[in-house]
Amino acid sequence: MLNKLLVLLLSIAFLGACGESKKKEQTEKKGRVLEYSNTLSFLNADGEVVSTLRFVKADDPAERNQGLMDVNSMPSDAGMVFYFDTEEPQSFYMMNTPLSLDIMYVNADSVIVNIYKSTTPFSSKTLPSGEPAKYVVETNAGYSISNDIKEGMKVRF
Repeated sequence: MLNKLLVLLLSIAFLGACGESKKKEQTEKKGRVLEYSNTLSFLNADGEVVSTLRFVKADDPAERNQGLMDVNSMPSDAGMVFYFDTEEPQSFYMMNTPLSLDIMYVNADSVIVNIYKSTTPFSSKTLPSGEPAKYVVETNAGYSISNDIKEGMKVRF
């Protein structure tokens, strides 16, 4: 009887440890999970909304530095917007970012001045704005193409 009880307790402990290991593995695969509590709209030349994006705001140095690092998935209508204090040339790269992204540089007048489409995950290649930008919008790769978003269009926060 004692042996059966011991085997049962060891089995329960082993199964519990396996479950915790599986939970940890799933969390690591999922990466950081974000709250998309803000929205912005992309406007065509006539000022009509062509797409609306839910986003996480990155407006301090720590948030901007972390960006979408370690985020393994985002909803198709979600992204991150980086806010800078001054309009100046910006440059991003994809180090520690597992998602392919579209990166849109936006000036102080809310005009998209440059778009990088379907960036390479984990790349250290710099992606400069080319023109001064005050905001940077990151979306899932293909978002700009599937929503017909082009340079020269405006965003509305």
